[in-house]
Amino acid sequence: MDDAREVILGRIRAALTDAPAPVAIPRDYEQTLPAGVDVIGLFVERVDDYRATVRRTTATGLPAAIAAVLAAHGASRIAVPAGVPATWLTVVAAAGVKPVADDPPLGHADLDGLDGVLTGCAAAIAETGTIVLDAGPAQGRRALSLLPDLHICVVRAEQVAGTVPEALARLDPTRPQTWISGPSATSDIELQRVEGVHGPRRLEVIVVEPD
Repeated sequence: MDDAREVILGRIRAALTDAPAPVAIPRDYEQTLPAGVDVIGLFVERVDDYRATVRRTTATGLPAAIAAVLAAHGASRIAVPAGVPATWLTVVAAAGVKPVADDPPLGHADLDGLDGVLTGCAAAIAETGTIVLDAGPAQGRRALSLLPDLHICVVRAEQVAGTVPEALARLDPTRPQTWISGPSATSDIELQRVEGVHGPRRLEVIVVEPD
């Protein structure tokens, strides 16, 4: 097997000997938003364009905002990843909703049977209305944000970058990333919009600004 592998790799190397020299990649594209742009306001606008629901609150008002979202969707059981702040769990319990820990990992059927999931995020992008999860604290594994029908995501104002290049500079490229721009949606062959095929039909984003 090793001999065959070396033969194959040798042929590849030989085929690449006359490859053209690498071309320099231009980096003079716009990497930041113009001065004076309301980054948070733009993020809220773009998230809303994707048919997600976005709410602005403060750190003090966050518990009430989470409770309002849970009540609006009639949630009774939601998944919570490791690292979710204790204050969030207190709010969930006080709202009469059972937080279901993903430890040990919940099966696909269990996740599908829950009313939703509550997570944080790694970063967000104002220009595209995107939130990014990388399986860090309060985010959990990818299945948590794909299988439940409702995703409630808390985004701190300082996590919102203006552009994609700015967000990429903040992210660890070695971590698994999930980029979310609005609820899951696709179109069939007749261009009829269908929601919930590849992820949650409902996305609630809570933007937390300083008090």
